Amino acid sequence: MLLSVALAAAATVLVLGYLQLTDANDLIKEQDRELEEQRDLIEQKETFGAAMEALLESEAKFDGVLVPTVVPVDEYELLASRGWAHRWKLDALARDIESVETATAELEGVLAAAGVEATTNATGTTYESVIDQLGAGFATSRIDNADQICEQDVLGCVTFDEPTVVHFDAADTALPYMTDWLRTGLSYHEFAHVLQFTNPEATEVALESFGGDAETMADCYALTYLDGWTLDHRVWVSSYQYWDVSMGYGYTCDGTQRQAIVDWYDGLGFQSGPISQ
Repeated sequence: MLLSVALAAAATVLVLGYLQLTDANDLIKEQDRELEEQRDLIEQKETFGAAMEALLESEAKFDGVLVPTVVPVDEYELLASRGWAHRWKLDALARDIESVETATAELEGVLAAAGVEATTNATGTTYESVIDQLGAGFATSRIDNADQICEQDVLGCVTFDEPTVVHFDAADTALPYMTDWLRTGLSYHEFAHVLQFTNPEATEVALESFGGDAETMADCYALTYLDGWTLDHRVWVSSYQYWDVSMGYGYTCDGTQRQAIVDWYDGLGFQSGPISQ
């Protein structure tokens, strides 16, 4: 009887020892898994940080670009916020890294496309040449039915929906009195609208000098930055025939207003900086 009890006790000790060893092994495995997850998280966080740094480097290439809306900074701030929110979630953080890398590739694509636009003239027109020069390729021109697009009779226009695209009316550009000089002045006027749409805060201040009139402000931009430009032109079509053409909104800005244009223009341009979370 005593021997049986002793054997039972020994068996109990062995079972307890086995269970303790199993628990210890499970604990070690769990700790190993946690350590592995921590290492993966650290690596993912470093990868996310590197991806954001690459995005910032691409963003910095746009410093000085006059149409800052081509850089969607709000989207980048959202990406940064997601990365912070997902800092303890491997799968979500991996998706965030992919999104940041995609954003960087898209931004580099915008830069490359602008470089091509600025150095080519697909339409062979004065319009495209001038807009490419003024916008460094970040604004584009289209010769189409501007009257229909802007729902009024215009030589050219820019819409709120496409603030970096200047539409020139195809029918009007073929008018007998339209010259390359007139097309150049018209391009300056319309490019001013691109700047107005894409720099709303600075424009709101500048418009005060023009009584809130965006058209006379655009005329003043052309008058200020296109040497020799006037609003009224006499276009000779023969030795005894001519057209008297008005290309503006009937008001020539004064010196104070031209200074307001200079101040406005000098304050434009994208400026890169830290992305807040």
